[in-house]
Amino acid sequence: MDKKIKEQILAIHATGETNMFDVPKVQEIAMREGYAELLVYLADNTGAYARFILTGEEINN
Repeated sequence: MDKKIKEQILAIHATGETNMFDVPKVQEIAMREGYAELLVYLADNTGAYARFILTGEEINN
């Protein structure tokens, strides 16, 4: 997870618009906001994403 993806995740979280475990909704918001990097990341890294949401721990692939 690079800095830009982390920033995009945190920006969506800051809106309070969705439960961050609702990945389809997070993807919908990411698409609306133009967060292409996050969309690509979520397509292949949902486990690492969930771990980040739960613990704040970043997994670099």
